[in-house]
Amino acid sequence: MNSCLLCEKPLDDQPTWQQFLGIEKQTSTCPVCLAKFERIDSITKTDQLDSIYSLYAYNEQAREYLHQFKFLQDIALAYVFASDLRSVLIDPKKIIVPIPMHPASKKRRTFAQVDALLEAAGIPFQELLQKTTESVMGEKTRSERLAIIELFTASADIISNEKIYVLVDDIYTTGTTLQHAAHTLKQAGAERVEAVTLFRATGKK
Repeated sequence: MNSCLLCEKPLDDQPTWQQFLGIEKQTSTCPVCLAKFERIDSITKTDQLDSIYSLYAYNEQAREYLHQFKFLQDIALAYVFASDLRSVLIDPKKIIVPIPMHPASKKRRTFAQVDALLEAAGIPFQELLQKTTESVMGEKTRSERLAIIELFTASADIISNEKIYVLVDDIYTTGTTLQHAAHTLKQAGAERVEAVTLFRATGKK
């Protein structure tokens, strides 16, 4: 019998008729655990980003999830939100671009969490950005964030302006990381850049 990826309690293995018809995906998380996440479907925009869509609020359950996923390296947790991410990112007109980790950070953590989320959801993506610093923007003061000149470089010039480029990150806090990434893509030739994040820290711009 399968168990919930979050609480490890057994899941009901009896398939529903929706699953037989391919309408509903097999769940990996129990309803009790999922109910602790606060769905917000927040949409905003900035001067560099044409749209920022965040699925869930960064509440206590989200904090515990990211700690276990990223820092305790429980990569199986990438499947918890696979269906949610698939529903908002599957679009042939969109080129999905994960926010990258610095190579040194990736080596320490052993995997890139955003790549893992996209792979679990079966979403193709392109690694068009390279991170230039190991700094975490959420841990810096506003003046420190403003002092940073360049967080990313583009791996290549962007040829197709007809596509929508969608940045994907696990959490939206200050917005600095996404702003820098969008600026880099636009400098490389992208006309429209959007973003999707799994969580958003409410009360922050």
